[in-house]
Amino acid sequence: MRKGLAALAALAMALMQPEAAKAQDLRIGASSEPSSIDPHFHNTTPNKAVARIIFEPLVFQDERQQLRPGLAESWRALDERTWRFALRKGVTFHDGTPFTADDVVFTFQRAPNVPRSPSSFAAFMAGKTVEKVDDHTILIRTATPQPLTPVDLSTFAIVSARAARDAATQDFNTGRAAIGTGPYRFVSFTPGDSVVVARYDEHWSEKPHWRTVTLRPIKSDPARVATLLAGGVDIIEQPPTADLKRLKADPRVAVVSSISNRVFYLAMDQFREDSPFVAGKGGERIRNPFLDVRVRQAVSKAINRQALVERIADGEGQPAGQYMHESFYGASQTLKPEPFDAAAARALLAAAGLPSGFKLTIHGPNGRYPNDTRIVEAVAQMLTRIGIDTGVETLPPANFFSRGSTGGPGQTPEFSMIMAGWGAAGGENSDPLKNLVASFDREKGLGSSNRGRYSSKAFDERLAKALAAVDDARRAALLADATAVAIGEGGVIPLYFPLNSWAMRADIAMTARSDEFTLPWEVRPR
Repeated sequence: MRKGLAALAALAMALMQPEAAKAQDLRIGASSEPSSIDPHFHNTTPNKAVARIIFEPLVFQDERQQLRPGLAESWRALDERTWRFALRKGVTFHDGTPFTADDVVFTFQRAPNVPRSPSSFAAFMAGKTVEKVDDHTILIRTATPQPLTPVDLSTFAIVSARAARDAATQDFNTGRAAIGTGPYRFVSFTPGDSVVVARYDEHWSEKPHWRTVTLRPIKSDPARVATLLAGGVDIIEQPPTADLKRLKADPRVAVVSSISNRVFYLAMDQFREDSPFVAGKGGERIRNPFLDVRVRQAVSKAINRQALVERIADGEGQPAGQYMHESFYGASQTLKPEPFDAAAARALLAAAGLPSGFKLTIHGPNGRYPNDTRIVEAVAQMLTRIGIDTGVETLPPANFFSRGSTGGPGQTPEFSMIMAGWGAAGGENSDPLKNLVASFDREKGLGSSNRGRYSSKAFDERLAKALAAVDDARRAALLADATAVAIGEGGVIPLYFPLNSWAMRADIAMTARSDEFTLPWEVRPR
């Protein structure tokens, strides 16, 4: 069946016009879809990627997430706790309203406080206040030295104070409040079908080639490839790893790749005595085994990371021993992936008083990441082999993240163990440490995606020192040291780093990005 679809798709593509790249309409086959157009609703890659097309941050990131001027033309530290940002003049929102410092002040008030956010942007604004000097100058004051302030300000979008003042998330989804300063303006959002944007010809920067852009979520891997080959879209995100070799050999297709800022990981319930998806071998209630560090370490030793990369990712990735690839700032240069050692894992379970293991259900998303269900199933098999009899339940992404964040009693995380992915919006190691590993603290904006509620005084102290370190080399060393503490304590268990890949018609090109974003102005005719 699959070969037949591929043959028909190849025939259709052969009939495509050779001048197709000169068209001004770009069609993107997205691997997942945003849950909202509200740029502050959910700190997750599909939402941020779409938001970046319509809205803009104060500071831009290039394809390797190095900082560049954005809505702020320049910035400098006046002292250890004060930053001055000069805002770009002549910028207008899509409704013609001028962009000013008032919009930045409003965004700081709104972004951390969006109702029912599964994962907020609060961590990037924690400990910061914004002060308007004049229409095109702001001061950012921090409670403690925060040398990563420009990085933090590159991670969230600025919205219009006029358009979004009384707006709910649904008002962005309908377009009423979706008024940004980006190169493209909102046209429509049809959940499950498409996001359509049109070029904003009054944009302050260079005009993109494409007049309109349609993002179509095509979650099925074979369907996404078939749609590309049939000419239904011009470029696809995350072509299935099993098809990459074939696509790279096809002269009608171009493929680009980059190491990702994402890590796939396991998080375990570390805050309840009675964990809802854990039981004894006979089904009896038992004390939550993940409260014991030896059990968490056993889980890590049970994972054959190289096998995951080779068999699940078809070699398109690297085993992970930490939360960001070592090529990113602040990552450890010495931490290595935990070696697979089933015997040592069983010994740790026995030392923890669980020589026979226990029963577990692991949860994960279905259709959010490449091979996500297969990763969950493979992890379950590996855990079962050391005596942790593991069942699998995968859910639609929106449902998974909602329940995983607030589905339990008192809006606590619901699950006992999850597999998920984390992409570092800031492009450096403080990002996963603040969001994924730091102790959950709503007021400080820390641990917003710490769905296992790992909490370590030793880790938190090291992270705080790192975030306050002004010297870049010292800060990088402190971040690496904090990472080593979390890894040693089995706080959040890294699995592997994927490669980000795109496949497209051979007559167009694009720049591969570490953040997985498909930005229309970086896609161009050859």
